[in-house]
This record gives sequence, C-alpha cells and structure tokens, in this order.
Amino acid sequence: MIRRGRDNIILRCRELRQQFIVDMYVKIESERLRYLRYNQQKLRTEEYIHLRDAVANNADTAEIGNSVILPSSYVDSPHHMQEYIQDAMTFVREYGRPCLFITFTCNPKWKEITSLLLPGQNTIHRHDITARVFKQKLKSLINFITKLHVFGSTRCWMYSVEWQKRGLPHAFILIWLVDKIRAENVDSLISAEIPDPSTDQLLFDIVTANIIHGPCRNLNRSSPCMVDGKCTKRFPKDFTNDTVTHVDGYPIYRRRSTENGGQTFIKTISYADIDIDNRWFNAHINVESCSSVKSIKYICKYVNKGSDMAVFRIENTNVHSPPLNQNDEITNYQIDRYVSSNEAVWRIFGFPIH
Repeated sequence: MIRRGRDNIILRCRELRQQFIVDMYVKIESERLRYLRYNQQKLRTEEYIHLRDAVANNADTAEIGNSVILPSSYVDSPHHMQEYIQDAMTFVREYGRPCLFITFTCNPKWKEITSLLLPGQNTIHRHDITARVFKQKLKSLINFITKLHVFGSTRCWMYSVEWQKRGLPHAFILIWLVDKIRAENVDSLISAEIPDPSTDQLLFDIVTANIIHGPCRNLNRSSPCMVDGKCTKRFPKDFTNDTVTHVDGYPIYRRRSTENGGQTFIKTISYADIDIDNRWFNAHINVESCSSVKSIKYICKYVNKGSDMAVFRIENTNVHSPPLNQNDEITNYQIDRYVSSNEAVWRIFGFPIH
C-alpha cells in the first residue's frame, strides 16, 4: 500500500510538471497576443485589404465590428501559414512540382533520448530532451538531403513542424531536385519492401523493429488502426511487381510477394507467430514521390496547414451569449488552440517551426 501510494504521488507530480510547462507557455503566448491586441494602430490595420473591401462594398458597419488583426509576423497564425503556402506555390511556378514529400516522425525510443533519462523516467517525463533531440535529428536529415545529395542535387526545400495527438513532433518536408525523378528511377530512391538480411542485417533490424504496420485486420482486431472492422491506414497493401505512377495521386510502389523475390520475417503478436511480408511495410521516415501535378496545391496546403485543432464553446443556456466577432482574429486563433507539453517546450526554446 505504501509503495502504491508513493507511485501515485510520483505520477501526479509528473502530471503537474507537464501542466506547468503548458501553463507557462500559454501565459507567454497570451501576453504576446495581448500586446498585439492593444497595439493595432502600430500594425496599420486600416490598410488591410479585406477591411477596405468591406467599406468599399457598403457593408453594414454594425455587422463588421471592431477588426482585430493577427499579423503574419506572428508565427503559426493563419496569415503566417498562408504566406508559406504562397511561397511553396511560387517554387512550383518557378521550378515545377516538388520531387519528394518526406514525413519525418519522432521516435521516443531513440537511444539519444533514452540514454539521457534519469532512473525511473520515461520519455513522456522529459519533453525538453525530446524537443532537443528531434531538432538536431531534423537538422541532420536536412543536411543529409541538401548537402550530401543523397537523392541528388537539391534546388530548394521547405519544411513545417507539427505535433501528433500524443504530443510527439513530426516534420513535413518538400524537396525540389535539380534533376527531376523519372518513373524508371523511383525504385532506386524509394523502397516499400523488407530488406534482405543476408545483404544488410542492420537495415533489416531497423525496418522490422520500427517500420512495420500492425499487423491488423483478422491478424489483430485490437490494433489501434481498426475502426468498424477496417484498417484506417488501408493496410495490408496489395502485392505488385512493378512501381506504377499515377497522374492523380502517389505512386503504387513495388511490393513483391515471396514467390517473386520479396522478403518475410516472423513477428510475435499476443503469443502468436505471424508471417510478415511487404504488404505491411510502413515508415517513420516516409518518402513519397510527387508524381501528380493535380495534387501539388493540396500538398503545399497540407505541409503548411498547422497542427490539428478542435473548436468548442461552453454556454449558459439561460443567458443569451453574444455572437463571436468574426473579425477578431486573435480571439478566433486562441479558441482554436490546443497546446501539448511537447509543443510548449519547443516554442519556449524558440526552435524554428518552418
């Protein structure tokens, strides 16, 4: 009983520490937004084009309300994200579609993180370590691509950092190469197959430990990806002997069966040995070839969309609440915000998001 009570106290202290980090950043953000709210004249908000359009169109001034602008200089604001979307589309207009769309996800089991934890700590207790390690690994990945030219000479690139529901950071990266990727070259750059352990045991160990989805469906009905008896990630993929590039979407990468040269391994799930093949191949660093011209606008918006959010409001049904001022960009931004402790630490450190 004493040990259980001590464990509960330790767990509660850790929860309070995480909440303290979030509260500290929210106060910092609130003060910054408060300054912007009470210094609108310095922002010259009367010059904003949408306000001029409303007046020019003889709109009902009673419905316009007081316009409160959240400028593009505020990182992660809607105007700020819109500027990055326009920058990405400028790259597309000048250099064509991006060649690669890369998703880089933080792994809490990285040895650089676990080796710095104190006795009794888990990754969720040290968001400062997670943020610092991910920042350095993201920097190394960008240098690996842009300076060592692992995919070829790089013309330009951009990335955006977001946070998952569990709080771990991930980055969306767009790469423009000097030499465009041809359909026949995709297999030399991107693989969706389990490596051959006889030729590269280290890569085989990494892939089988970190880059395999599930398995799910009939093999594991309790998998988190299962909803209404179906995999939300659309696994397992179909076997295919050749990579097929589509006009309106991502390529269907080569995933060979064992009969055609594909590799398999045994994975134990709930004390049952399951034969895993290329249909379950997934990735922490996911590299996609941007073969579709029609999807470029979607990709540029997706990379710069910002973290997921949810809007809710609590009202007293016995008291009439005034409607929200749609022209108050600061209030609208704040009611959309969800800040995890990982994101709070990242922003307190002042690490770049774009």
